[in-house]
Amino acid sequence: MKSAVFYGRHNLKVEEHEMPKVGPNDVLIQVKACGVCGTDVHIYEGDKGAAEVTPPTILGHEFSGVVAGVGADVTSYKVGDRVCIDPNCYCGACEACRNGIAHYCGHMIGYGTTVNGGFAEYCAVNEKQVYKLGENTTFEQGAMTEPVACCLHGIDMCEIKPGHQVVVIGGGMIGLLMLQLARLAGAAKVALLEPVESKRKIGMKLGADLCIDPMKEDVKKCLKDAGMTWINTVIECVGRPSTIEQAIDIAGNKAVVMMFGLTKPDETISVKPFEIFKKELELKASYINPYTQKRALDLIDSGRLDVSSMVYEVCGLDKLEDVLSKPELRANGKYIISPEK
Repeated sequence: MKSAVFYGRHNLKVEEHEMPKVGPNDVLIQVKACGVCGTDVHIYEGDKGAAEVTPPTILGHEFSGVVAGVGADVTSYKVGDRVCIDPNCYCGACEACRNGIAHYCGHMIGYGTTVNGGFAEYCAVNEKQVYKLGENTTFEQGAMTEPVACCLHGIDMCEIKPGHQVVVIGGGMIGLLMLQLARLAGAAKVALLEPVESKRKIGMKLGADLCIDPMKEDVKKCLKDAGMTWINTVIECVGRPSTIEQAIDIAGNKAVVMMFGLTKPDETISVKPFEIFKKELELKASYINPYTQKRALDLIDSGRLDVSSMVYEVCGLDKLEDVLSKPELRANGKYIISPEK
């Protein structure tokens, strides 16, 4: 089967690979769509993502497809079912799993990180990680379920209440999802900080009350002029020290600052403890997607969450390395890989 195999930093090869072995509890999925994630970029650049990757490995953890085969003990799925997956498979027996924080599982399997994933024509996945797509959900939308699930975990931790004022920093795919989820959580006003004009336009379409170009405009003045004088929540979706520091700076008293964007492992930020003390800020971070996959699926299928406007292109495996290696391409929006192209 055609696959994109990661051999190490800046070394990705599209080549023929043996078909996955299907165990008794596995579902064989013919991949129809697999999203390119920021974690994939970190891995390609030689940085640590959410999990350790040992080359050679087929990357890709945001994917959907059609059931092409099932193991002998699988009863919940049949050939032809349209499905997506939660890539983080927990053991259920370690201390973390037994204490309700399974996303810190000491034996977690990550499809597309610790084991082969969805940048291939086929992938075999344990049936407990498989979810049926809703009738209204396309394969491309289904591939967005995992990032939506991650965002849901983060938005839950933000504790947004009806009437709150929220600022989202970064208008990439994650920021545009967070913008919508903040509105669904009851935020009265949501502002988006994003330097790329096309992304600001999408942000307005998806419900932002104002979009600010932080490179050319006075952010604090724009927020004040729009009546956003007490920012309850700032969600940083860029993953840069400068934007995390900006999030802390513009947060209001008693605010939550959600550091959602993934930085490089060794990067640091400059924090003035007195500022945290004076405003009683809560600095939070969100790690993967525990217990939110079904909620994400239902939101997408209901049509209440737009996961398509931020998709720039659906392309074949042959373009994957270009997308991973060129920031100017990723600046256009979300890329989804279809092995059939």
